[in-house]
Amino acid sequence: MSNYLNPVRKLATTDRLLVALDFDGTLSPLVDEPMQARMFPATRAAVNALIDAPETIVALVSGRSLVDLRVIAEHDDASQILLAGSHGAEYWYPDTGLVSHEDHADDARLRDELRAHAEAATAEVDGVWVEPKTFGFGLHTRLVDPAVAPEVQRRVDQLVAAQAPHWRRRTGHNITEYAFRHEGKDTAIAELREHVGATAVLFAGDDVTDEDALKTMGEGDLGIRVGTPPTAATVCVADIAELSTLLTVLSTERSAARQ
Repeated sequence: MSNYLNPVRKLATTDRLLVALDFDGTLSPLVDEPMQARMFPATRAAVNALIDAPETIVALVSGRSLVDLRVIAEHDDASQILLAGSHGAEYWYPDTGLVSHEDHADDARLRDELRAHAEAATAEVDGVWVEPKTFGFGLHTRLVDPAVAPEVQRRVDQLVAAQAPHWRRRTGHNITEYAFRHEGKDTAIAELREHVGATAVLFAGDDVTDEDALKTMGEGDLGIRVGTPPTAATVCVADIAELSTLLTVLSTERSAARQ
């Protein structure tokens, strides 16, 4: 606890705090069946304690499509948790519901065509999953034979490069994402910060795509990496359990500081 206690205590005194959290690998372990991901009970308890803390807003920031994020987060219309899905291209707010940035019919048509072509190009490979996403698709190779995975990746990379060279490509834990929108988690943090009027932000993540947001943490903010360096985060925690402890400490310190 010694490596994060002082930064957490300092953060707890801010006037209006946004706690923004990645989901997969940060609040939930990475699993073979991505739609089966769920928070650990201790993690959910820590998140709920922050929701109840004074002048504290909790948000989930994910590369998942918003519809899938709501499923795995067990999020319903009564929730006070804000959501940023598709790396900040779509949002859910308690006061307005779904807010999605406009896209064009041509983009959606190309998305569907490329996803179908990617599925056809990898159909004979065991373990491949081409995940539909609102603004593109994801290629999952977690269950693919490691000797075969590079060839699967090459096929889909080549397909997208030929038909949609302007798309954004991101890599993560056994996934490559392709999207016709270029927002990143840095975009999501900026929009959420403005929306809630936060005077400070905590952001925690575990993957390469989270570094976009971690690099934007300013003075008074706190970036947390679940895992080991290299990272732009100020604090590293070993795993989800340690992050849950940190969040619990923050909720306790926050409630005490605001009394």
